[in-house]
Amino acid sequence: MNKYIYVDNSSTTKINDMVLRKMMPYLQDYYGNASTIYELGKISRNAMDVSRNIIAKCINVEPEEIYFTGSGTEADNMAIQGIAHKYKEKGKHIITSKFEHLAVLNTCKKLEEEGFEVSYVDVGESGVIDVEKIKEAIREDTILISIMYVNNEIGTIQPVNEIAKIAREHNIIFHTDAVQAIPHIDIDASIFDLMSISSHKFNGPKGVGVLYVKKGIELSNIICGGHQEREVRPGTENVAGIVGMAEALRITKDELKVRNEKEKKLQEYFLKKLNTEIEGVILNGDLNQRIYSNVNISIDGVESSELMVFLDMSGICASSGSACNSESKELSHVLKSIGQKNSSIRFTLSSENTFYELDRIVYILKNSIDILKCKKKCK
Repeated sequence: MNKYIYVDNSSTTKINDMVLRKMMPYLQDYYGNASTIYELGKISRNAMDVSRNIIAKCINVEPEEIYFTGSGTEADNMAIQGIAHKYKEKGKHIITSKFEHLAVLNTCKKLEEEGFEVSYVDVGESGVIDVEKIKEAIREDTILISIMYVNNEIGTIQPVNEIAKIAREHNIIFHTDAVQAIPHIDIDASIFDLMSISSHKFNGPKGVGVLYVKKGIELSNIICGGHQEREVRPGTENVAGIVGMAEALRITKDELKVRNEKEKKLQEYFLKKLNTEIEGVILNGDLNQRIYSNVNISIDGVESSELMVFLDMSGICASSGSACNSESKELSHVLKSIGQKNSSIRFTLSSENTFYELDRIVYILKNSIDILKCKKKCK
């Protein structure tokens, strides 16, 4: 694996060694079903209870407000569909933005087919939502506002605390997809009504997430089954994954300040190097109101899909947008929402990256652009 330079941490992260060690006993020795009454099952149930407490403490909520899911996507679906169906007698209007994750946008489209109305708020060039546009979209029959904490492609931080306050003033339920925020921001989830997170974005295992639901908020379940997770999310629990997620979140919380400081230095160095060495570099989204790990750029006159081939051949793992949208050849809905007409490359750094690796990326990019421009002239 040393041949790779990995700068796609918004797509997924490498599992932490301490997390893996914490998980192993629940994969090999303590493998009992947490719903059973014998000792082996009780060990699993206790591990889940401990993990629920750890996660709740990390985001400043109560353990009974934590529901385990199979992913961030499932958590988003549970939140949006669950609220829509539970409170549809009160109203059938939902507010979101045009550059949400597809887990939110496609869920909203599904609800529109069921007769719900959805207002998709414009974002603008900065990639930061104007709270006034949220206010303007509110109606008497609005039951839910769902705005992501950090955009998954361009890394811009949204004013979710302010939006949550506006929602509360209008007696509207507020949900935030915090999947990209949780590895980088010390979040107090208690100010929200619902919040989604996903383990594999902060060095935990894949296939496990959390939906926080404030006490007093009710959901219609989107999965039918047994009594697990208080019947809100039935299905046999992924105990090892839950244990791993709790440990990963605890470590993330403890190391947050140090990691952010390192990633800020890497981001500043990388941007300076890119702008110095390569002509026509455009940073997508606001420079200051973004997480430090994200460097999403467009290069004037150059298609990102062509550059991605060179990067891949050189062992550089980056992306042209969200991993969930990587099959699409079209410009992403996020770039369209901020008025960008050029394709982009998303580099998402971690504190494990080095300045040497960033130098190498810029060198490969510069040479690749020269080759592509030469090919165009020769045609």
